[in-house]
Amino acid sequence: MRKFFLKLKSKIVNFSFKDYCKKNVLFLSFVLASVINGLLLRGLTVKNFFDVRPIIADAGIVILIGAFGFLVKPKKRFLYYLVWSILFSVICIINSMYYTNYLSYSSISLFATSFLIVDVGDAIVENVMEIKDFCYLWQILFIVLVHIKLKRANYYDNFSRTVKGFRNAVFLGISFFVVFACTLSSTDIGRIFKQWNREYIVMRYGIYTYQFSDLFASLTPTINSMFGYDKNAKMFREYYEDNSYVASNNEYSNIFEGKNVLVIHAESVQNFVMDTSINGVSLTPNLNKLASDGIYFNNFYAEESVGTSSDSEFTFATSLLPATSGTVAINYWDRDYTTIQKLFKEKGYYVFSMHGNNCSFWNRNLLHQSFGYDKFYCYTDAYNIDETIGLGLSDKSFFKQSISYLKDIDKNHDNWYGTMIMLTNHTPFSYIGDYSDLDVTYKYDEVLDSGEVVTKSYDYLEGTVLGNYFKSVHYADEAIGQLIKDLDREHLLDNTVVVIYGDHDAKIKKSEYEYYYNYDFKTGHVLDSDDPDYHVVTDYEYEVNRKVPFIIWTKDKSFKLKVSKVGGMIDAMPTLGNMFGVYNKYALGHDLFSVKDNVVVFPDGNWITDEMYYNNQREEALLLDSDYLISVDYISKRNLIADERISISNSIIVYDLIKSVNDQMNLIKNGG
Repeated sequence: MRKFFLKLKSKIVNFSFKDYCKKNVLFLSFVLASVINGLLLRGLTVKNFFDVRPIIADAGIVILIGAFGFLVKPKKRFLYYLVWSILFSVICIINSMYYTNYLSYSSISLFATSFLIVDVGDAIVENVMEIKDFCYLWQILFIVLVHIKLKRANYYDNFSRTVKGFRNAVFLGISFFVVFACTLSSTDIGRIFKQWNREYIVMRYGIYTYQFSDLFASLTPTINSMFGYDKNAKMFREYYEDNSYVASNNEYSNIFEGKNVLVIHAESVQNFVMDTSINGVSLTPNLNKLASDGIYFNNFYAEESVGTSSDSEFTFATSLLPATSGTVAINYWDRDYTTIQKLFKEKGYYVFSMHGNNCSFWNRNLLHQSFGYDKFYCYTDAYNIDETIGLGLSDKSFFKQSISYLKDIDKNHDNWYGTMIMLTNHTPFSYIGDYSDLDVTYKYDEVLDSGEVVTKSYDYLEGTVLGNYFKSVHYADEAIGQLIKDLDREHLLDNTVVVIYGDHDAKIKKSEYEYYYNYDFKTGHVLDSDDPDYHVVTDYEYEVNRKVPFIIWTKDKSFKLKVSKVGGMIDAMPTLGNMFGVYNKYALGHDLFSVKDNVVVFPDGNWITDEMYYNNQREEALLLDSDYLISVDYISKRNLIADERISISNSIIVYDLIKSVNDQMNLIKNGG
């Protein structure tokens, strides 16, 4: 290290900045533009303009990439830097749009799911893309203009390929990284290897360093499974030795044993809509009735990641968290998971799923086989597509046509477990059009001087994303109400437990909520942001508001129980399992009727308890219970829980550890 710094000092002493800039205009233009775009991305997403560390890291990696341009013939050097400028601009655009939708950054591993964009292209255009997402294109134009100016000045005729230029640039890039490395803590280093805390990595390392480290992480699952197995298997064994499964014993244990199960996967149904009315009309009267008569968990979170709906299916089925890289549905569907579907099959249940979308969407044709479903009724294979809304068959037609299948299943099987996946209430919500009768204009009565009362209206939510969502969720609620009536008419509810969960929040921007909360009904306009009554929707309020409903209901039993204890999708299986007498010893969640201080962990490392929401990436918190005293130890313990739960879950997924354990047990049973 001493020799390195002596050499660096010598170069600095003999260095002429003016001369270097004059000889390396294109190279420096590329480096400067790339670093500015990285700075711009952080500024427009995490508002991190002024931290010098990610600037140094981004500069280091861009300089190293730019160094190889010196090995290219001068007249072709422009094409080298242009290609990289296009790539870096695209990286910034994709991550800008991704952050708008997920408050996180994209992953190379998600390219495997890119075919899904075709089906949800309208949602991206309407709900995700913003003008700011394309401001990064200036780099491409800038490099082209610099090239044109240099070409006119015959700049390239004076230079040739130079190993010295390459060597100097590499030395400069490494120097930046050495300086950057001196600023790192052990926490910083650990997080870049774990990769799940993406916002933190971009904030500390820069977008380009993150993207290349993510590329490495995305391309190494096979290598990891070859070389990292022993370490992760040891961690797996030790975790379950210290956290061995203990069956719950409470008033809800085995209360539903022997009953059928119908799970309704309610697309994009967010919890707050159940408390919302427009012009006195409830958005979800049917869900409200089911929640009122059943067991309603009103402080429940989906814990999904980039796999959205498929992640929620996986977490509900396994009580594991989504994969930290890629998605289980696409990248890890072929693992041996312990699922609620398999456990019910072991009890003699016929297990099936139904969906009105393409059978291969989210790879469900294979994923559902892996879960243990006996049959998947989907799209044109099982349904007449007589009414299309958005991505596929409308929910109302889907439910109506499913009744005949349910009757046959009930007739031919003593017990059954079924999942019905809804579809219509899917972003961008504008598909709903004439299918919803909900009026989202604001109506009011005005008394004229003559005494006559005239009803007038403001557009209010008409034509907005949130207004379309309210119409769409109202339609979805009507479809659920119709399904319950049809099931009751066919006597399919007599021995059935209905479970409803929202698969994830609606992915609606904060600006839509600010419009909603700050609408002035007196004027028909939105309050100015500097108005003292203006309600700013913070990132933390937005995150806490992402909860979804979780309802357990039966026709023959009125529970009328609202559970406000915080819970997550990872807790659904242990909670239901206790009620039906099925147990998953690898569950990472808890029975919500037995756990005292629950911690809901999100795939990005953030977590929420009844007392606080903690952003692990920014190391900031929102106190939810003002009377509760929070200590540093309280946060540290729950950070450890989050880290451990994410690590164990990901090890199970990547290394197929449950299969390894089952294979060893079978070998022992067979005397091997």
